[in-house]
Amino acid sequence: MGRNNERNIKKHNDKLHKAQNKVKQAEIARKEKLKEIIKKFNENKEE
Repeated sequence: MGRNNERNIKKHNDKLHKAQNKVKQAEIARKEKLKEIIKKFNENKEE
C-alpha cells in the first residue's frame, strides 16, 4: 500500500485548505478593522 492513497491525499488537502481559509479570513478581518479605524479617524478629523 502506497502512502499516497486517496484517503491520505484528501486528508492532507482538507487540512491545507482549512489553513488557507484561516489565513484568508484573518486578512479580511484585518481589512475590515482598518476600514473602521480610518472611518473613525476621518470623522474625528472633520470635527
